[in-house]
Amino acid sequence: MEEQLRDGQAPDADITEEMIAACRGRAAFYDMLAAIYFRPLSAEQIENIAETDWSEYADVNELFADGLNDMSRYLRKRNSGTRQELAVDFTSAFAGTSSWKGRYAVPYESVHTSDEGLMFQDAYHEVFQLYKANHVAKAEGYDFPHDHLSFMCEFLVVVSDRIAAALKAGDDAEALRQVRLSRAFLADHILSWFDRFQELALLLLETRFYRGVLKVSKGFFQEDAALLDSMAVELEQRLGER
Repeated sequence: MEEQLRDGQAPDADITEEMIAACRGRAAFYDMLAAIYFRPLSAEQIENIAETDWSEYADVNELFADGLNDMSRYLRKRNSGTRQELAVDFTSAFAGTSSWKGRYAVPYESVHTSDEGLMFQDAYHEVFQLYKANHVAKAEGYDFPHDHLSFMCEFLVVVSDRIAAALKAGDDAEALRQVRLSRAFLADHILSWFDRFQELALLLLETRFYRGVLKVSKGFFQEDAALLDSMAVELEQRLGER
């Protein structure tokens, strides 16, 4: 996108459409990650992932591609026992039924950012207030704390949809505000602890599939940060020109 801007090859309308399309793509991927980290996959979800055409994500980055390869190779050999094997692996690591030297690989920010390694610490309260300030609430019946990675991904789905809506309405100022919110949230509440979570989870996970999921997640988060940075630059330039 930035190369096109420098060369003057694409008018604002075309770039806006590209950004809207990027928002829709990132929202869809965050939604998928939210489902993967929320609970063990159903047989239908496993089949859907196995049959997904990942070609549009082929050039994300090397880490992402490596993770996709792990996931795909595992799912090529899926059989009647695959769902149970993945469920056991998920529960062992992400649901906290197993630990490594007393440490748990549950996907809560508080667990990986607090000295005590406990839930409901400072990060939980920060995330809760962010959701509240941005008029986002958990659906009824979901008892996980607000700083669960699944809910964080869903929050970014909501914000991405708001970016796209603002762009479509021609409100660059609101789009930029939402881009900055998304970028700060990604940096402060996902990338800030994901490496620690990944390192611990890799000590507990047995399947190549979930090891691949971790790589894909980190690769996607890195790419998304770069995308949001480029969108912010574009919107800042456009607003500065008016």
